[in-house]
Amino acid sequence: MSLPVSPDSRELLNSLRAIYPEPRILRDTAQLLPYESDALVAYRARPLAVVLPETAGEVIATVRACHRLRVPFVARGSGTSLSGGSMPIESGIVIALNRLRRILELDPRERIAVVEPGVVNLDVSRAAAAHGLYYAPDPSSQSVCTIGGNVAFNSGGAHCLRYGMTSNHVLGLKVVLADGTVTELGGRSLEGVGPDLHGLFVGSEGLFGVALEITLRLLPLPEAWFTLLAAYDSLAAAGNAVGRVIASGLLPAAMEIMDRLAIKAAEAAVHAGYPERASALLIVELEGEGLEVAAEAEVLESVIAASGPTEVRIAGDAAERERIWKGRKGAFSAVGRLSPDYVVQDGVVPRARLGEALAEVERMAREAGLEVANVFHAGDGNLHPLILYDGRQPGALERAEALAGEILRLCIRLGGSITGEHGVGLEKRAYLPEMYGATDLDAMRRLRLAFDPFEIANRGKMLADATGPSSAPGTRGVHPLERAGVIHRE
Repeated sequence: MSLPVSPDSRELLNSLRAIYPEPRILRDTAQLLPYESDALVAYRARPLAVVLPETAGEVIATVRACHRLRVPFVARGSGTSLSGGSMPIESGIVIALNRLRRILELDPRERIAVVEPGVVNLDVSRAAAAHGLYYAPDPSSQSVCTIGGNVAFNSGGAHCLRYGMTSNHVLGLKVVLADGTVTELGGRSLEGVGPDLHGLFVGSEGLFGVALEITLRLLPLPEAWFTLLAAYDSLAAAGNAVGRVIASGLLPAAMEIMDRLAIKAAEAAVHAGYPERASALLIVELEGEGLEVAAEAEVLESVIAASGPTEVRIAGDAAERERIWKGRKGAFSAVGRLSPDYVVQDGVVPRARLGEALAEVERMAREAGLEVANVFHAGDGNLHPLILYDGRQPGALERAEALAGEILRLCIRLGGSITGEHGVGLEKRAYLPEMYGATDLDAMRRLRLAFDPFEIANRGKMLADATGPSSAPGTRGVHPLERAGVIHRE
């Protein structure tokens, strides 16, 4: 059953039929259902249609049709966003990019890969492994999340402590802006020239347009690794151990913490062999040249021993290391075994205040009468509290969201941020004014309007909509960034 449409929507659908064969325009209720939400399943919206482009040209034509008719659109990869960032817009279009999954170029000499937005994160490393290379950003969902989505939300992952976020590994972009302008941002070199426009695009949550091709930096595979797992009798003790490691002068590739509930869920799901009675686990991984890793491992073992662990394990081989990481990377989905529903937050606190933050989260959860499973990137203070609730109980979602909001406010008070890698999306939009002043928010809105004067690209996400496009720049046929000489039409 297809949804009824307005005359304007009918004109757009006719335009789409000129671009796509009928099977690649989804309109039936059953076809639209999987696209009504992303991983933030508590919020849903039904789009007018979902289109399935197979070429960049089809994406460009779709964006231009939406711009001409002022119809909002959302670009979507695998839908793993946890902030509602890829949730559709009512009566808008979803541009599903999963079929644009080609690795267009892999140059081992230059250590770059050029990929389409629908390429799965882990597939880049799989393709590069034959050349002794890999792609460093490793979100927990890396086996399913796409590079286009990683670009939109500046994804990180367990190893972002040492290697940085997606923005540190994107060299260039070919994009279609919201008005249909096709341009290239950045290039193929680590040394950029002029404004950092590709850096601006990364993390923009789809508010500027759609990435068509992404040039990625690849790194050599590490020669050696050392993976240590330490158990503690409290979450705060594990958090304080992180500060000790950093104070020692070490820069691990990754430092991750899981609390008792997360340990329980991961054990039930993947049987990682974690210590059963631990209140918290700290995973620390070193990697690099063999001699360097061996020397750093001695320091790390000494630091961890002084931090009061109840048990310490060291991965003896690749299989044991894989089990440790399988438990951590599967923790989000595994928590579904403990509760029918949960809200995932993504705040950041300074590392020096990590123990304080974790103790406060535990206190807040007790007062709210809710259970919270904590899984997070400890090295950069990126908290991922999973607030458990049962959506079948009246008011349960509202209580979980209230606690989530208080955790975000705690992060702000401690000098941190409301998001580390999940983005603002729809979920955190109301908290942006608590972190930024009116002048900052106005600058963000004006920049958004410079790229998208009619606010059709992912409308309603991150920033509140402006009063209207009539006073927006760029409405007289020449893109304002083109007029300034910083982009060039294709």
